[in-house]
Amino acid sequence: MRTLVRFLSTVSESQKFIDWKRVRFIGGRGGDGCSSFRREAHVPRGGPDGGNGGSGGAIWLKACGNTRDLSSLKQPQYKGENGERGKGSNCHGRDGKDFILTVPVGTVVKDNGCFLSDMDSNKEMYCVVRGGRGGRGNASYLSNKNRAPRFFTPGSLGDEKVLELELKTIADIGLVGFPNAGKSTLLRAISNAKPKVAAYPFTTLNPHIGMVQYWDPPAQVAVADIPGLIPGAHQNKGLGHAFLRHIERCRGLLYVIDASSDDPRDHYYQLKHELEQYKVGLSRRPAAIVANKIDLLKNVLNLTLGNDCPVCAVSGMRGQNIEQLLTVIKRLAQPQLFA
Repeated sequence: MRTLVRFLSTVSESQKFIDWKRVRFIGGRGGDGCSSFRREAHVPRGGPDGGNGGSGGAIWLKACGNTRDLSSLKQPQYKGENGERGKGSNCHGRDGKDFILTVPVGTVVKDNGCFLSDMDSNKEMYCVVRGGRGGRGNASYLSNKNRAPRFFTPGSLGDEKVLELELKTIADIGLVGFPNAGKSTLLRAISNAKPKVAAYPFTTLNPHIGMVQYWDPPAQVAVADIPGLIPGAHQNKGLGHAFLRHIERCRGLLYVIDASSDDPRDHYYQLKHELEQYKVGLSRRPAAIVANKIDLLKNVLNLTLGNDCPVCAVSGMRGQNIEQLLTVIKRLAQPQLFA
């Protein structure tokens, strides 16, 4: 039966895609306690009535599926609201409001390289810094031994941290290939994503995600166009690490090879080598080879590639064998449907 596919909306292109930020977070300061005594007429021996200070506001990160990158964090520093100081008549100070910052799903939080949190689900919350405690007013120190305490405590400072936020794109399938292999063209062919396409290397500078909905059986698959790698990417040549980290979460990989190149087989093994050198085991993810641009070949039968994973020969430009490719994608992303 012919696979029915509905194309869904995807992330639009941005020239200022930001997937790494270093930000200083400071929790709000706690409000000071108050030293006060009752002064009403006809109230002899009025006791202490100084209220406590309010707690400082915390800063939270919230993962949001509608946020694409870290560009919403425009400031190098964020500070929580301070708590109010206490007042007389046993009036406690108001707590500082918490500050909530939205980040994309897939944001990893690190402190000096040490892992703190992986925000990999929508609406997940993580508290990066706590606010300071409010100080105690003199009324809280009243006792049988001290009927007129005059001292109070100041509020404490909030936590302060300088954290690194790193975005790792979440997708089911990642399109991996060297520049100008036709990954963006393929993504256009299987979804309604509109990445920039042109006949020169490094057309794609930002990851793009296309969503494809299958109806037989029902399934939804996210396919990411990862910007082109170059030899030595695992050593951070070009924009190696910035690109490679977006591959880490993909369940399956599609090695997109320019079938019209001089040695497409060598391109495939070079790509596997770059992935394995970057992270051990990454090249062993479920994968398939997509031999693109077969419209430029005189004889597709002479095309030889790796023998350790299936090969799908297509033409993204002309839409040739795209249905076969969609079946391969679903098998990689949803293997339980074919068990």
